[in-house]
Amino acid sequence: MTCILLTGSSRGIGAAIRHQLQHRDVRVIGHATQSDNGSAIAADFSDPAAPALLWHAALERSGGKIDVLINNAGLFDAVKLGAKDADWLAEWQRTLDINLTAAAQLSRLAVLHWQARGAAGRIVHIASRAGHRGDSPAHWHYAAAKGGMLAMHKTIARAYAKDRICSYAVAPGFTDTAMADDYLESRGGAGLLADIPLGRVAQPEEIANIAVYCALDAPESLTGATLDANGASHVR
Repeated sequence: MTCILLTGSSRGIGAAIRHQLQHRDVRVIGHATQSDNGSAIAADFSDPAAPALLWHAALERSGGKIDVLINNAGLFDAVKLGAKDADWLAEWQRTLDINLTAAAQLSRLAVLHWQARGAAGRIVHIASRAGHRGDSPAHWHYAAAKGGMLAMHKTIARAYAKDRICSYAVAPGFTDTAMADDYLESRGGAGLLADIPLGRVAQPEEIANIAVYCALDAPESLTGATLDANGASHVR
């Protein structure tokens, strides 16, 4: 049975991915920042030691084999340009730790795991439209982290395709999750939809559809691709 480690599985896009995967013949090992009184493994990615602890706990729970890693955990907190230097830097570091460095640590451990086993593997990165076109003046750090995730994804795909290790990325625009609610309201709510030709934000289930496809069904030849899901608000 395919075993999948899914970060940020307790809410939003992660919860939708978990729900859809549970209807497939796979085993899902979930992760949450704090204990959710369920089966998810708790790990706070603002702690540099947490990603490795999560990986090894997931390996133990799975019996020593993980086939797919889905890097979904994310943080979308604003910090004003005029904030105090220490506050601005602290928020920048926390956002990069959670959105990029943790994903990099887990991806590295996954690649090493598959190479040691001589096994194929897949990584799915939930990135963002912001990694292509940037974000608001209060979200430099978020855009930089997601841009870094996309560059990392491409590097993994090019470096390890020979080992049948595939990397796929999904780049949503605004999605109807708790993480985005305050931001949507702060940017004018419904007025923000004027920038989205589709006329609405994505639903978590739509992004989950793409992530599950990449995790289980996408052809290996698609490795290195980034699948945009932003209602045509940014086309490449």
